[in-house]
Amino acid sequence: MTLTIPERPTHTGGDDDDIALAERLKRGYDDVRREIAKLIIGQDHVVDLVLLSLFTGGNSLIVGVPGLAKTLLINTVSQVLDLKFSRIQFTPDLMPSDITGTEIIQEDVKTGQRKMQFVPGPIFANIVLADEINRTPPKTQAALLEAMQEHRVTVQGQTYPLAEPFFVFATQNPIELEGTYPLPEAQIDRFMFEIIIDYLNEDQEVDVVRATTSVQKHRFERAVSGADIVAFQQLVRRVPAAEPVARYAVNLARASRPSANATSYIKEWVSYGASVRAPQHLLLGGKARALMQGRFHVSFDDVRALAKPVLRHRIIRNFHAESERITTDQIVDHLLAEVPVPKSGM
Repeated sequence: MTLTIPERPTHTGGDDDDIALAERLKRGYDDVRREIAKLIIGQDHVVDLVLLSLFTGGNSLIVGVPGLAKTLLINTVSQVLDLKFSRIQFTPDLMPSDITGTEIIQEDVKTGQRKMQFVPGPIFANIVLADEINRTPPKTQAALLEAMQEHRVTVQGQTYPLAEPFFVFATQNPIELEGTYPLPEAQIDRFMFEIIIDYLNEDQEVDVVRATTSVQKHRFERAVSGADIVAFQQLVRRVPAAEPVARYAVNLARASRPSANATSYIKEWVSYGASVRAPQHLLLGGKARALMQGRFHVSFDDVRALAKPVLRHRIIRNFHAESERITTDQIVDHLLAEVPVPKSGM
């Protein structure tokens, strides 16, 4: 069923169910943000992007220097939603089986017979935090690929499904710090957003220091369940998007690729542009953002608001850009300035 609801919906029948679910999503978003704010001070934009990941079923990469509450944020989200949480600390000696699980020989106490039995790894959770993912070699990083894309793992030829909802949130320290490994392009493209978490302002930092150096007792009201999250994800996909809005998302991604028709700026600084996943995530994230704001259609502003978190990790700068300290956010700013917004549509 396609959600075809105007700004002030008057439909009946099946659409009424979607309207009620959309209202639940908006209330749930407000409730979850309020509960997270009991423990997480500031970082409103970061929290919004994490919730967008949840409502769309996407995985996200959270980048920032140590000590900015990346791990605490995801742990808090899992507590607020009452979802099974698993934290994997990535280290240079971590093996793929340490993530997915392994088969061991188990003896049946009744029969005395020995047989292989699968012992699930920490990937079998609803929210998996891959902490400092860039501190482990690419072989182990790749162990997450199937789980992120297919929501299943394969061990010794046997496939095991993961419980829904399922999300991977990976934290990463800036790559210039010692002891890190760049993520393979095939894996980093599977993250819906790259979320940059930065330092708080002075007043917020004072609030954090005062709160964390006193006795803390937090009780969370759980207004959204795992089943709600799955229902919200299906609703998001039923939100209509006008053809010009979808075309604008595609044009942003296409303009990032250094082809013959690319601008001189892109040709000068970019080796590889965004993949087809970029406009998919721009549109899907835009639909969820619209619902979170109480609207029933995705707009050009929704796409533009998500351009940096969707595109920044998919644009590969060349050596010249890196030497001149041209950031991917600057490149996205150029795209937003150069790619025209269609005159028709939302």
